[in-house]
Amino acid sequence: MGLTIEEVDKLTGPVIGRPKSATFRTVDVVGLDTLVHVANGIYENCPNDEAHELFKMPDFITKMMENNWLGSKTNQGFYKKVDKDILSLDLNTLEYRPAKKAAFATLELTKTIDKPIDRFKVLVKGTDKAGEFYRKSFAGMFAYVSNRIPEIADDLYKIDDAMKAGFGWENGPFEIWDAIGVTQGIEIMKAENLAPAAWVTDMLASGNSSFFTVNEGATYCYSIATKSQVKVPGQDAFIILDNIRESKKVWSNSGAIIQDLGDGILNLEFRSKMNTIGGDVLQGINKAIDLAEKEYQGLVIGNQAANFTVGANIGMIFMMAVEQEYDELNMAIKMFQDTMMRVRYSSIPVIVAPHGMTLGGGCEMSMHADKVVAAAESYIGLVEFGVGVIPGGGGSKEMALRASDLFRKNDVELNVLQEYFLTVAMAKVSTSAYEAFDLGILQHGKDIVVVNKDRQIAEAKKHALLMAEAGYTQPIRRTDVKVLGKQALGMFLVGTNQMVAGKYISDHDLKIANKLAYVMAGGDLSEPTLVSEQYLLDIEREAFLSLCTERKTLERIQFMLTKGKPLRN
Repeated sequence: MGLTIEEVDKLTGPVIGRPKSATFRTVDVVGLDTLVHVANGIYENCPNDEAHELFKMPDFITKMMENNWLGSKTNQGFYKKVDKDILSLDLNTLEYRPAKKAAFATLELTKTIDKPIDRFKVLVKGTDKAGEFYRKSFAGMFAYVSNRIPEIADDLYKIDDAMKAGFGWENGPFEIWDAIGVTQGIEIMKAENLAPAAWVTDMLASGNSSFFTVNEGATYCYSIATKSQVKVPGQDAFIILDNIRESKKVWSNSGAIIQDLGDGILNLEFRSKMNTIGGDVLQGINKAIDLAEKEYQGLVIGNQAANFTVGANIGMIFMMAVEQEYDELNMAIKMFQDTMMRVRYSSIPVIVAPHGMTLGGGCEMSMHADKVVAAAESYIGLVEFGVGVIPGGGGSKEMALRASDLFRKNDVELNVLQEYFLTVAMAKVSTSAYEAFDLGILQHGKDIVVVNKDRQIAEAKKHALLMAEAGYTQPIRRTDVKVLGKQALGMFLVGTNQMVAGKYISDHDLKIANKLAYVMAGGDLSEPTLVSEQYLLDIEREAFLSLCTERKTLERIQFMLTKGKPLRN
């Protein structure tokens, strides 16, 4: 097909749903020597494998090994960084050149499709090099995995589980084949002069048209021995939302769906793009709480997408700010704040189950829950500084409140408040759920961590039920938050000015930091004072709105929307 390494990396990223899984970049990280060692081991020890010759290393790999171009271990491999430029290796000349951008019409068609499993049918129909690449790749993969049964596993679901657990694939080979269509997969194989194992043809002849089916909330898998669909074992401890999404649906809109988990517990699942929190999701949260308070015992807010949520819909905020619709923006932010407060002060227990990226508004939601049941692999943080604003959905207020709760007699209260201020001002994101405790985002004695992500929703449901059955008491709104006023504000302003003088932050960073300082200090009160949460929410919202009128804030939001990374201006 004559693909460059940039084009191959572009193509292999979306296949399994992980953008960082590109082939050549992954080899550079793992090490070319590791690749060669593994490939040679398979080549030497599997002489009768039908794909034996695929593991024979091409000449360019041999040359790279001779040159010690092993990737990250030797600072050059398929890619090489020179100053700030990323160079890529031309596989024909074995010389480095500026990296080229890769674009394919077939990939463009999948941009509006959120779930990787739904992209495959589109990918194999492509008429460009991308479509050809996927057809060839899938044809080889489907033929190969079908021949590995019963050689390495008697049950085909075990191969899928191994690929997901071992390589981080969101969907296993047989799930991908099902998504394309079993018959269509065979046609793709025939075009490449390949054929599936005989048991696949027998499966179709027996009246089974797919490898997996869903029945009454459980996943069933084709059994070669019985030529029928058999329930996949080990599901009873899990709640799989894909299996109950429609059958247990209570209510839905375009951005959220509410399901009945049984035993009086509801689940709210985000369904927006990248699970961003916009008007539809906020409506869903309020609707779920309304339903739970009237007819159920508790609510879980959780999903099983790649990430819990990347935060608020900044595109909506950007449009309102650009068009100077400040009244509408004020109402939108107040609705966000009010919804977070409902999460905390409803009459039923609300459990939030974050995983993956849980940023901005997702972090604020977690901080307002009765309990967080977090997956161990959770990246939680208030990242609003990156788009030129402060946390405006109760996050700034909550950090001030949590600092207040840690004030102790004769302690230096400013030091406690400063730690919480820096967590927000530096946009710190935990590298795991355990680190979120150190950042003050999760709380010991209240929140818990689940190592097995598949158990997360079931564990969250269990805790919601326990709290409900123990006699849940609706919390009383706080009016006793101690803020330090000018004493803290002065300290923060001196510190931020020193950061500007030392050229650590820009003038706009200074403006954002000072707005945050004003909120977390409780304003310029003349002495430490007890205030209500609503007081802090009001000055938080005022600070957020004032930053949305700044040109440089709009530049940051626009850059994030278009480039996907923060702008320093």
